[in-house]
Amino acid sequence: MTQHPHPPLGTGLHVAIIMDGNGRWAERRGLPRAEGHRAGVATARRVVEAGLDEAISVLTLYAFSSDNWGRPADEVTGLFSLLAEYLADEVRRCESRGVRLTVIGRRDRLPFPLRAAISNAEESTAEGKRIWLRLAVDYSSRDAIVRAANARNWVDPRAPASLESFGRLVATPGNPEGWQPAAAEVDLLIRTGGERRLSDFLLWESAYAELLFTDTMWPEFGPEDLRSALHDYRGRDRRFGRLAAESEPVSSPLLGPVGGRPWRVCARPASRIVLEGNGRGTGFEE
Repeated sequence: MTQHPHPPLGTGLHVAIIMDGNGRWAERRGLPRAEGHRAGVATARRVVEAGLDEAISVLTLYAFSSDNWGRPADEVTGLFSLLAEYLADEVRRCESRGVRLTVIGRRDRLPFPLRAAISNAEESTAEGKRIWLRLAVDYSSRDAIVRAANARNWVDPRAPASLESFGRLVATPGNPEGWQPAAAEVDLLIRTGGERRLSDFLLWESAYAELLFTDTMWPEFGPEDLRSALHDYRGRDRRFGRLAAESEPVSSPLLGPVGGRPWRVCARPASRIVLEGNGRGTGFEE
């Protein structure tokens, strides 16, 4: 597989989204759950388009978690077919819009048609420079961290580990096809569908992420919802452990300078950070 360096993507935000609520949205309308997932794909397209107009450099979408293998076999098969279809349909649009598309997560358990669609999409969009779209497929953050720790044994076990070098290993869990650079750590993590948990998603990268939970089901989440979330984020006071008066640029404890840009102190404190429950992983969700 040809390796492409991560293109420069400016100094925008890294926004991550747990796309929750597809199945419940469909069931409330008397539709098969598969129709909810298909509606969720349409929402993903709209959100990516909206992201191009906002200050977003990296957008990571939770498409299928490793725990989703516990779903009924026909639903899993349908999700994989839908993902392969989405990737095939999006290649030309991504190329024309300057979107770089990559997939994080394990690939050894995915069906061949989906693996082929992933490889084609990544190769075809490698030069995109406007936004980096990452889909998390068969993804588990804890598994990624464990695999990164094990990978140290063959990278260079004698070299001291750093947060930056370990973060690069975490970025490519279980993907023997090639190394990918680590994305900047998450600035804003959004979860739709009313649940208030992280579900094993980007735990390493979200150490200082702002969290926003909304009751809106993913199929109903639109560009205005994304803009509202970004407005909420920009009103929060991101101190990174410092006092509010200390407004100089801060280095991230994980990956260096935060998003490659200085942070700024805002007037209003965070208002929606709520953590509760002990849920299982989600992706194209309930």
